[in-house]
Amino acid sequence: MTRGTLGLLALLALLGAGWGLTQPLAKIAVSGGYRPFGLIFWQLALGAAILGAITRLRGERLPLGGAHLRLYALVALFGTVLPNSASYAAAAKLPSGLLSILISSVPMFAFPIALMLGNDRFSAPRFLGLLFGLGGVLLIVGPEASLPEAATAAFVPLALVAPFFYGLEGNLVAKWGTYGASPVQTLYGASVIGLAMALPMAVVSGQFIDPRPPWGLPDAALALSATIHVFVYTGYVWLVGRAGATFAAQVSYFVTGFGVFWAMALLGEAYSGWVWGAMGMMVVGLFLVQPRPRDGLAVPLGTRSIGSERPGSERSGHC
Repeated sequence: MTRGTLGLLALLALLGAGWGLTQPLAKIAVSGGYRPFGLIFWQLALGAAILGAITRLRGERLPLGGAHLRLYALVALFGTVLPNSASYAAAAKLPSGLLSILISSVPMFAFPIALMLGNDRFSAPRFLGLLFGLGGVLLIVGPEASLPEAATAAFVPLALVAPFFYGLEGNLVAKWGTYGASPVQTLYGASVIGLAMALPMAVVSGQFIDPRPPWGLPDAALALSATIHVFVYTGYVWLVGRAGATFAAQVSYFVTGFGVFWAMALLGEAYSGWVWGAMGMMVVGLFLVQPRPRDGLAVPLGTRSIGSERPGSERSGHC
């Protein structure tokens, strides 16, 4: 194995560690009493500020045509506002490690959606991967020993809302493209549009978070999570260009593994054998469902998956 390959593998692990860390950080934020729309607003605000600076440093401008605005709205709604609302609500009730395991179902949702949209063809191994993923979910919600309280099983479907929308978003962008906008530009535009969506929701629902000090641990968790996401996503986009989509898609395994590790290390979570069995089934399912060469770019787990367009899909059209 060459030094260059080792470097790419190290970067892959680093990206997975970063994305995996955002799950326990979300748990810390909601445990401090913050609620979804307030968290989403400030996550988008911090992300927009950082991405705006990156865009300017690259000498780029944000495309503002009608098609681009529709693209940004789609990515904001399906890639952040709806999935993150469900994720933050589920994080208040479920262990963080379980959320990391469940979020690995993104490709399992993406595959049937791709079939319905004509983005992909049926594959028996990938269908088998769906069955393994379903088996992993059943192991979590079925046995009484798998969750700390039996009543929390009702929140597992809520935790699956996010991977469903990530899979839908990735497929919609794969079908219609990004109209020439780079992934960073698309994420920047989506963050700005998402702010316009999240602000009235946060204010009307009474969930707006006052940004004035004193700041506590939940504030630090929110700021760190938003910052990690921006830089990890940018690194992921670079890795796709350097090593290819299929190699970069393997970050999914690291996200799940590190998500469980961080939850154990930072939150002191412990899991039954049923949960470890579920994780094993989800990883097998993920392996079977992951794209092969010439397939579309796998959706990065737990992210706004704008990088999921197929090569050459940045064509003009209607979103």
